[in-house]
Amino acid sequence: MKKFACFFSLMVFCSLNIFSQGDTTFQLIRTLKGDIADFTVDNLDNVYILTSRNQVKKFNANGDSVAVFNDVRKFGKATLVDVSNPLKVLLYYRDFATVVMLDRFLNVVNTIDLRKQNIFQAKAIGQSYDNKIWVYDEMENKLKKIDEDGKLLQETPDFRLIFNQSPSPSKIFDENKYVYLYDSTKGINVFDYYGALKNNILITRWQNLKVTGKYIFGSKADTLYRYEISNFVYDDWKMPGQIAKSRSFNFSSSRLYALKENSIEIYSIR
Repeated sequence: MKKFACFFSLMVFCSLNIFSQGDTTFQLIRTLKGDIADFTVDNLDNVYILTSRNQVKKFNANGDSVAVFNDVRKFGKATLVDVSNPLKVLLYYRDFATVVMLDRFLNVVNTIDLRKQNIFQAKAIGQSYDNKIWVYDEMENKLKKIDEDGKLLQETPDFRLIFNQSPSPSKIFDENKYVYLYDSTKGINVFDYYGALKNNILITRWQNLKVTGKYIFGSKADTLYRYEISNFVYDDWKMPGQIAKSRSFNFSSSRLYALKENSIEIYSIR
């Protein structure tokens, strides 16, 4: 095993460990070790680690440290890190209803207090294709779009007029001209950019759900799932025990990221 030193007390390890399960092979590419409370991954395979001290650390696809966000005193614990646009990172502090926008070097660009826009309860936010922000206002039961200054650009009708029971989405994704709202008990509601409901995908109880490109990824127990949106095809893979015991997962088009106690294992999937 070859070891590389890395900044900010995080170690990067490379390995050739290979696990096979049926026709699927999980090959361990590398391991990131350190203080890791949570993490996420962008579409360039950059890894963003949230530490127990609420720092955000960014590592590129090769495992090299490239940036760190240290301004952790104002808002406490970040509840969501959105990196769907690698050039603009969103940190969401739910307890303060505040969004902090960072550039690709994790420097602060702007701060939005949603309470100034009369949005006091928002479980989920997400970046839009045009670098604006989607917010689900739980008090008004509306999906809203705001700009970089927090100004309301558009909103849907009250969801109580659309659904028998309003969803409570925990995640929002903007992909391929549609907005996906995921409620683990009710499925995925799909809207166009004008707020019209287009579809309901009956995917429920998936953990670690992520919409990226033409796929929806997720996991449940020891199984990984991939749903191809355009043709309604499901794929699933049973994970080897060593991977299945991970705390959480994230996905890119060709990689699986598995969070362990103090490390992230990065696998290619074939």
